[in-house]
Amino acid sequence: MTFLSSPRTTAVAGVAAVVSSAAVVLLPQPAPTIAARPTNTVGTWGTAVDTTTFTLADQTVRNIVHTSVGGSGLRISLSNAFGSVPVTFDSVWVGQAGQGAAVEAGTNRRLTFGDETSVTVPVGAEVLSDPLPGDLPAESTLAVSVHVVGDAGTVSGHKLAHQTNWVSTPGDHAADESAAAFPTSTGSYAWVESAVVETPQQVDTVVTLGDSITDGDRSTPGLNRRWPDFLARRVLARPTPHQYGVMNAGISGNRVLADGSGVSAQARFDRDVLAQPDVRTVVVMEGVNDLRWDFATKPADLINAYRQLAARAHARGVCIVGGTITPWEGGSRWSAQREAIRVQVNQWIRTTGEFDAVVDFDAAIRDPQRPSRMLPAYDGGDHLHPGDEGYRAMAAAVDLGDLECSR
Repeated sequence: MTFLSSPRTTAVAGVAAVVSSAAVVLLPQPAPTIAARPTNTVGTWGTAVDTTTFTLADQTVRNIVHTSVGGSGLRISLSNAFGSVPVTFDSVWVGQAGQGAAVEAGTNRRLTFGDETSVTVPVGAEVLSDPLPGDLPAESTLAVSVHVVGDAGTVSGHKLAHQTNWVSTPGDHAADESAAAFPTSTGSYAWVESAVVETPQQVDTVVTLGDSITDGDRSTPGLNRRWPDFLARRVLARPTPHQYGVMNAGISGNRVLADGSGVSAQARFDRDVLAQPDVRTVVVMEGVNDLRWDFATKPADLINAYRQLAARAHARGVCIVGGTITPWEGGSRWSAQREAIRVQVNQWIRTTGEFDAVVDFDAAIRDPQRPSRMLPAYDGGDHLHPGDEGYRAMAAAVDLGDLECSR
């Protein structure tokens, strides 16, 4: 597998081969039709940032991320959105992930920020690296290693990564290919927010906005079996030329109407969805935690919030696909009264014209004999979250044509 190779002619999965901009300047007589072909910057991986429980000082975190669509000119964004102090990163490297905390030999490369190797990120801000020359294949697993100078304060990141990441002993170990300096594993991401690449113009970004079900709770850690992962693989496998990078903006425990695990979906919609590169479509499936904790005590509570999200997406020319709320009878805080609200909200999602399309996740994984509960074969074990096969079924329910709506 080629990882960040020298600039060359490459193919993004399902897209005709193109020549990267760096390669064009090396060709003595580039074909005008290829050289003039426009490109997009799209998200190939992303996570929703929140506060974490990390306590870090003069340490390196090695974050393992799995991309979707391929492209060139890889860039990594680092976030201090919820930090308590400005943070300085003086050594940030990215390479092909190896076994455990190791990086495949010869692949680790240093990132710069405005041609500098060190960058200070203010509280509430994020920073995007300079592009790395070369090509990144689709479905690459990357090790993004970040060394922080001094005490990091409150660390912005993602609590439930469903991926094993690594924390070093004191010091800058970002350039290390060996795993020796990374004895401590963690299930959270630190600072990494997205990976973006340059792609042909017929590639765009899809963001999936949701709670723990989108975050992939009860999926097998490290195997990338969240429903957005399965969706990304479906998109890459299809023969049509239009491709998408898929970014996962799920936060376990998140709600539409109130802050809690992460700020509410309404509050984070701009940062986690609309601010992402070349976002064309957002798939929203969120609301079960509002029902479970009685923030939504009547259907209109969620319906009015969904209408606001749709209006905000449309104002920015972004398509919005509404996902029905999945069943959870037998799970935590289920009741017949909450179930009745869920049924009414889902009926509105299915029949409203305010979403550009609908994904009926409820119908995809419910038990036909008892629609208020999940089909046992899809149940992750707590009757609220699907397992791997349930997430596969959810991704299969997405009509890929609905991602291509035009506004």
